[in-house]
Amino acid sequence: MSTNSPAHTADLVVFGGTGDLSMRKLLPALYHSDRDGRLSPETRVIAMSRGGLTDADFRGKVDAEVRDQVPVDDPAMWQRFLGRLHHVSVDVGGADKSGWGALSRLLAGHEQRDRVFYLASPPRTFGPFCRELEEAGLVTPRSRVVLEKPLGHDLPSAQRINDEVGAIFDERQIFRIDHYLGKETVQNLLVLRFANAFLEPIWNSLWIDHVQITAAETVGTPGRRGYYDHAGALRDMVQNHLLQLLTLTAMEPPARNDREAIRDEKVKVLQALRPITGTEVDRFTVRGQYTEAGGMPGYLDEPASTPPTDASRRVETFTAIRAEIKNWRWAGVPFYLRTGKRMPYRRSEIVVQFKDVPHSIFPGGTPNRLVLRLQPEEGIELHIMAKEPGAGEVTLKPVPMSLSFGKTFTARVPEAYERLLTDVLAGNPTLFMRRDEVEAAWRWIDPILSTWESSGDLPEPYPAGTTGPAGAHELLGRSGRQWHEEDV
Repeated sequence: MSTNSPAHTADLVVFGGTGDLSMRKLLPALYHSDRDGRLSPETRVIAMSRGGLTDADFRGKVDAEVRDQVPVDDPAMWQRFLGRLHHVSVDVGGADKSGWGALSRLLAGHEQRDRVFYLASPPRTFGPFCRELEEAGLVTPRSRVVLEKPLGHDLPSAQRINDEVGAIFDERQIFRIDHYLGKETVQNLLVLRFANAFLEPIWNSLWIDHVQITAAETVGTPGRRGYYDHAGALRDMVQNHLLQLLTLTAMEPPARNDREAIRDEKVKVLQALRPITGTEVDRFTVRGQYTEAGGMPGYLDEPASTPPTDASRRVETFTAIRAEIKNWRWAGVPFYLRTGKRMPYRRSEIVVQFKDVPHSIFPGGTPNRLVLRLQPEEGIELHIMAKEPGAGEVTLKPVPMSLSFGKTFTARVPEAYERLLTDVLAGNPTLFMRRDEVEAAWRWIDPILSTWESSGDLPEPYPAGTTGPAGAHELLGRSGRQWHEEDV
């Protein structure tokens, strides 16, 4: 869980510090942390890019692009934040090494501070960056490195990156980030399960019928087809985000709340996933691609710098998977994973569908379910059966018992990156992925990818603005189940 320890003094060096992720997520998160007193007065933020900017140029860029995203109710505090910012121009992989000297001079005299190197850049740069960082003599025992997803595009590439980074940094110094793990609901899932007595006795195959994990987006991929053609929904969302949510839902109670016990239990879940190979890929997975509908373009018609290719026609913008965990707790309980672009709603949630009561004395009842909503509004709902008011026959109605974090707690709910950056600065790896965890996820995903890529089949089309291809509904329908779509 996130730490509440005092602010640590650190130099946070962001490679890709002028890019989209930095401007939309990292710098706003750091400003909120500063505003809430979670950054020590001496902490600095050093952006690295090839932009040739001075400190003043970079501060001006942040003032122009970030200020409107955050509440600047105290101009002096905003100026204090800008004063933390620096910029160094470095050409990683290039012949000009002068930028490393500039960074070395900026860091000189602060060797006893924590140094956090945040790689907000493509994964192909992770190894070269770490190697040149070491050659410049900038890696200290108090250094840490943060790796953004995706970590490779398959198991061999992930292992290669882990080897390259691991040759410079010890595993304890490597923080592989997944912003879903910083969401309030994700942390509350652990509290809900392990700090309340009523759930754990029924958190198993005797009482749970199935689990659904959904990450749905209304947006398409305008301007991103070059990236998405070679990523697709399975690599982009399932291998990291959805499998992380699955592990936290299915993990055994850890012996203690410490840095490794939780991660140990998550790895066990990934290792217990039943492999999906060969002809089973067609039975237990569905892939789709959105087409033009309702004034929205199809994937092949999205604005892009290059025309569609064969890879464009074959890539999935939607996938659904029926997964199973081979252990005593979850034997026979399907976990349905679903993610897609151009769906009718933006929603990320975990739905735990309980079995029906063993013997119902009231007609019209429906099984209980627990809904953990990650976005757009984080919260938890337990749907129970209640009697509708009135005389005469008893009429049942499902009623949600709701916990909305925004409405229940007066404090501002931090964004995911705020929490994760706080943990990085404190050196707390609990909510970050360990090497064996990342590689176990790829080991399960790779056979699905391989079968899809060797098949001549194209993804099943679905109209933009709908809940996905027909095959996704058949995936549940074959066992008499259906997706949780209460808001559609």
